[in-house]
Amino acid sequence: MSGFEHFAEDAVELERELLKRGIVLDLDWADATALRRLACEALRGGAGHLNALLRDPSPKLRAKGELFALAVLMLRVMQESAETGLHTHGGPAWKAFGRALIEEAGCAPGGLGPPIGWSNG
Repeated sequence: MSGFEHFAEDAVELERELLKRGIVLDLDWADATALRRLACEALRGGAGHLNALLRDPSPKLRAKGELFALAVLMLRVMQESAETGLHTHGGPAWKAFGRALIEEAGCAPGGLGPPIGWSNG
């Protein structure tokens, strides 16, 4: 399995970064409604919204933008590991936000659906 260990390391690092942003945003990772609101904003906002958040002087808004950017990285890690035949996922924060993203995928313009093979179970 040599060469594939970085996926697990990436997942651990992403989980840690999600938790940090969650602290700034005062997120309760068990609050599915709040996470779905964030997921809907992340999916609906697009690149312009993300860039505006990342440049905002407010630490909370910047943290929200960073959370949304981390979601993109989560998807990339899962996709790349799946392409090598591995199933990669992070801890509780990753799973909670990932589930919210899947559940809210229909709110985005164009009716985006979950990635192929992605299960929220």
